[in-house]
Amino acid sequence: MHIQSKLPNVGTTIFTVMSGLATEYNAVNLGQGFPDFPMSDELTSLVNKAMKDNFNQYSPMPGWRPLMESISEKVELLYQTKVNPATEIAITPGGTYAIYSAFTTILQPGDEVIVFEPAYDSYIPNIEINGAKAITINLVYPDYHIDWVAVKNAVTPKTKAIIINSPHNPTGSVIGEKDIIELRKIVEGTNIFIISDEVYEHLIFDNIPHQSILRYPDLLQRSFVCFSFGKVYNCTGWKLGYCIAPEPLMKEFRKVHQYNCFSCHTPSQVALAEFLKNKDAYLSLSSLMQEKRDHFRELMKQTRFTMHDSFGSYFICGTYERISDEADKDLAIRLTKEAGVATIPVSAFYQNGKDDKVLRFCFSKKKETLEAAVEKLSRF
Repeated sequence: MHIQSKLPNVGTTIFTVMSGLATEYNAVNLGQGFPDFPMSDELTSLVNKAMKDNFNQYSPMPGWRPLMESISEKVELLYQTKVNPATEIAITPGGTYAIYSAFTTILQPGDEVIVFEPAYDSYIPNIEINGAKAITINLVYPDYHIDWVAVKNAVTPKTKAIIINSPHNPTGSVIGEKDIIELRKIVEGTNIFIISDEVYEHLIFDNIPHQSILRYPDLLQRSFVCFSFGKVYNCTGWKLGYCIAPEPLMKEFRKVHQYNCFSCHTPSQVALAEFLKNKDAYLSLSSLMQEKRDHFRELMKQTRFTMHDSFGSYFICGTYERISDEADKDLAIRLTKEAGVATIPVSAFYQNGKDDKVLRFCFSKKKETLEAAVEKLSRF
């Protein structure tokens, strides 16, 4: 039997490769974006209680209603926007699933989607599997800001959507108010959708306000806004997130969701509905993660890497011009084998493998993990 691949250009992801090497060489893994420290005891206790209280069967297709109500309350608190929990929210098995479902909801063969690179690796396969085409625009190196003139020039009658990501994976850059103004100018009077990847919503640093699409009613009317509980509460293995969209868009989103996942893990939803009432638990997240960023950045002064700015997410990038002129992927592999530290080459986030000699480091780790990694890197 022969399958005609829907993703002929997709192979094993760099995350699988680097994590495999990290295991093989017993390296400190600063590659894949997951914490190595415990999540909240209170939240795990609430899940355990939900199971014991027999919340173990299917939840409703859109999600556990009390959780959707808690999300709606949080959105109004943070962004002064009212979201109807009954019609404008869907609970999903992770933020990546929410993004895929949003693309699948809107895309038809021949459509075009503007994607900024370096880009989270699921975007382009999501677009292509729906028969559409990714129109890639490079973020401007080295601070990775958006060139809005290039965006305007890339818009055609086939442009169906623009996907934005802030705080940004892999670079840690963030969108500001000026970016919102430019985005408004480009989509005004068009039928262009916005997909906003905001999974690092609460991990934004230096008192910078998060420019969520949820702040802007005119943009929200054309948007699918995607979030992740895993990234917020350090439980990436739960694979639980959600999407917010206006009712007409959410109606179609739920049709896709209904015949794919249908519903998500009920005990976790029951627990999160209660845990979200604790506002301090999410309002304090940015300062906790910023401490890790600052500590890692200070530690890295012991090495010959030159660290870039990071204003959000789990990640910070660094260049290595004082170490080597080899390709970033080659150095990442050699670092894993010889220094015992796994990273991710940023060229992996470009369709064409553009190599600015940058590696991505995940600082969402225990203090001792970061210190052990830097001790190894300082000797490389």
